[in-house]
Amino acid sequence: MTNSVSFQKTYTIGGDLTVNRMGYGAMRITGEGIWGPPKDREESLRVLKKAVELGIDFIDTADSYGPHISEELIAEALYPYPKGLVIATKGGLLRTGPNQWPINAHPDYLSRALEGSLKRLKLDQIDLYQLHRVDPNVPYEHTLEFLQKAQQERLVKHIGLSEVSVDQIKKAQQYVKVVSVQNMYSVDNRKWEDELVYCQQNGIAFIPWYPLNAGNVQALDKLNQVAQKYSATAHQIALSWLLHHADNILLIPGTSKVKHLEENVKAASIALSEDDMNELEKINAAQAQK
Repeated sequence: MTNSVSFQKTYTIGGDLTVNRMGYGAMRITGEGIWGPPKDREESLRVLKKAVELGIDFIDTADSYGPHISEELIAEALYPYPKGLVIATKGGLLRTGPNQWPINAHPDYLSRALEGSLKRLKLDQIDLYQLHRVDPNVPYEHTLEFLQKAQQERLVKHIGLSEVSVDQIKKAQQYVKVVSVQNMYSVDNRKWEDELVYCQQNGIAFIPWYPLNAGNVQALDKLNQVAQKYSATAHQIALSWLLHHADNILLIPGTSKVKHLEENVKAASIALSEDDMNELEKINAAQAQK
């Protein structure tokens, strides 16, 4: 394979938390619909332990995963935490049942959510606390004032946002230093491209979720064509593309199986060629024409 494109293996969040760019998202270690306990609890614990063994030092979770289950399992599997492990969690979503995610970013609720996360994770301070969603029913300023206060009280070290526009990031920056943005993003879904570019220009980590739309047949065909050259899967190529695409992207693919975790981690060792990166860029061009 010639003309491979190199990429940075690590990223420093907020100026002081250096992590491998291949992280782990702990949403899938819960039950169906991200509700209740997992079917195979022991396997979920094995996944968390294996992630650290494989060099993953950035784990993303949320109080709403389960709810509470993901955070509890992380503490059970990994506490006392190895040095350098960054656990990022989120608050701002309620759970009323499987696959149901009402938003609540009222300061009173966030205060209880943060207190619960600290207790479940057995931490005095959360390295990265992310607002899961901006609440249309709560003045954004009120939510931001809560995050500012939580940081001043040293309950959280750094603050991130999720599913936000550039304008919403800028608004938040009037209250806190935003160090990460977690938006849906993939090779075939570039809705938040402007936000990615803004983050890249301003030293903000960009954490894409839903890194591959398996229902997009055309995109899958292109990914599979490239994957054959690297003895890889379409999913691995989609992850590798993200690592190559922007150096501020942190990956958090989730799984409840050790085998799948190992496959995801291997994506970080795939060095795509310039030609294949160009081929993958055509997926976005095709989507834009629709």
